[in-house]
Amino acid sequence: MGKHARQSGKSAYAVSGGAVRARPLPLRSTVRLRRPVDIWHKPALSAVAALAIPDLTLFFLDRLDLILYTSAGAMCALYSHGLPYAARARTLLWVVLGMVGSLGIALTAASLTTSAALLVVGASLLAAVHKMVCDATRIGPPANIILTFITASAFFVPQRLGQVPQHMAVALGAGGLAWLVCMAPALMRPQGPERIAVARALEAAAGLLRTREEPAGVAQARHATAAAVNAAWHTLFLVPVHTPARAAARAGLERLLVRAESVLGHDGRSAAGEAERLGTWARELRSGRPLPRVALSAVQAEELVGVAEEVREPWQPAPGRPRGVRAVLARLAPGSPLLPIGARVAAGCVLAGWVSMAIGVGHPYWAVVTAASIYQANTTLSWQRALQRTLGNLLGLLLYTALLPLTHLGELAMIALALVFQLGAEACITRNYWLGSVCVTPMALLLTEFGGRLPAGTLIADRWIDTVVGAVVGLACCVLITNRRAANRIEVALGRVAAAETAALRLLAARTDPGADGTRETGWAHEADPPRGTDRDRDTSRNQETHWDQETHWAQETDRDQEIRWARDRLAAGLVELREAVEVAAGEWWQRALPEERIARAEQQGHRTLAGLVRRRPAPVPAA
Repeated sequence: MGKHARQSGKSAYAVSGGAVRARPLPLRSTVRLRRPVDIWHKPALSAVAALAIPDLTLFFLDRLDLILYTSAGAMCALYSHGLPYAARARTLLWVVLGMVGSLGIALTAASLTTSAALLVVGASLLAAVHKMVCDATRIGPPANIILTFITASAFFVPQRLGQVPQHMAVALGAGGLAWLVCMAPALMRPQGPERIAVARALEAAAGLLRTREEPAGVAQARHATAAAVNAAWHTLFLVPVHTPARAAARAGLERLLVRAESVLGHDGRSAAGEAERLGTWARELRSGRPLPRVALSAVQAEELVGVAEEVREPWQPAPGRPRGVRAVLARLAPGSPLLPIGARVAAGCVLAGWVSMAIGVGHPYWAVVTAASIYQANTTLSWQRALQRTLGNLLGLLLYTALLPLTHLGELAMIALALVFQLGAEACITRNYWLGSVCVTPMALLLTEFGGRLPAGTLIADRWIDTVVGAVVGLACCVLITNRRAANRIEVALGRVAAAETAALRLLAARTDPGADGTRETGWAHEADPPRGTDRDRDTSRNQETHWDQETHWAQETDRDQEIRWARDRLAAGLVELREAVEVAAGEWWQRALPEERIARAEQQGHRTLAGLVRRRPAPVPAA
């Protein structure tokens, strides 16, 4: 899920006399509007372009019956816009293959059985897989919901087995087009994603400096800064450097990021002036102007020494840190807190679909999609999403009803409306999910209309009933299937932070002890039996010994620098993971008391140690 949404207000439980008591779930914050995400227009425009080209092609070919399959591939354009282009290319390829593979499973099931009950089970199980895999890979918005929306619909599309390969090929072709659309900006702004990541770190650091005037929000601002800096380093080190020009361009961003990271160890002097400078540099990065010239202190300049080594040599993760597929499998191993989430999705979607069938609704997959969409990291967030989904769908149905006369103008008008709704959904959904759902609902109804016209009254009534059924049944399963492993995740995160802090403190102590590195001092005075020979021979031997000592010292310094980078990587990632685990567990309505004192102490000491590492060298290597 990437980063979990932050809890607002008090947690969903209270501890009284050792017992856990449920608190009322939040309501006011559920509908409050936020500032839009800074890059909302990138996925919005990419999706519109990826949808418009195949939709218009199908219109001129008079094959709008294939629009579901082209939409499956085109909607992949919503993913991975925060990644640098090399990593984006790989990630989008996996998204397209995952979408086409899921579509193939759904179409094959639809061709083999007409039992709606069995199809609901298949759609629900696939929705659970989508949820767990997207959370384990931390793919980010829109996460599992697009995959589930398309594939759940495909389970109920009349299909013959011989048509499946053709329809999968259509989806794969549209997915290839979406890949090209998402990669096209690299021709104009090849450093765009890296610049945005560093700008976010600069803005977070400036916010931390300003927040220090209000001590109540310092801990939250420090966490946000550490997370933004760590994410920016992760982004920079995903960028391959094959040419001197690219190395120089990345070095400029590294200097800015080192300056932002130094705020974690800032002593409070000249905070207002530094905050203004960081904000100015962030605006320059976002505007595409040339990179600003940044002056670094002697300690900050030393930090770039380790980074330069990483430019010349590929970065290696800290020992014991799995990467790639192994990391995903580790997050899905037995005992994972993601497994109860998957069980919630599977049970809630199956029951919602079956209840919809029992009522007599003709589109049970809408109930499945609604139930799948409300499941978030915990019960509190799921409650909020259920209310947002219900409110947004109701308003969306009213909007669709008002625009019905336009849908009667023809298929070209319907395509235009669908594209407008897609743009509006991406523009609004980052402000609040319910506002985005106002546009998503009529777009989904239009997609249904391309496959065959239905009476408007029936279509709107079915959608409203399925929304209510999916939200109510899904939320009930969320409450009944508790995630007790969420608290266990806190214990694991506390252990990782403690281990990372212990290693960091040991390295810090070693750097302050001149003799801790174990390097050999030069000079024959320390030798028990100095060599015999002429003065010239002794001078030559002395120079060779000094050279060997210097090489040994440099090698030891390089190894120690690598250890410090690993220590900073572990500690920064551990603190981010701990805060995320706390927020997830705090939103479960029935959960044992959290060790709040241990959490507060671990975060305070961890950030203090991280600040000490920041004041040292070298620069941190990001989490894998």
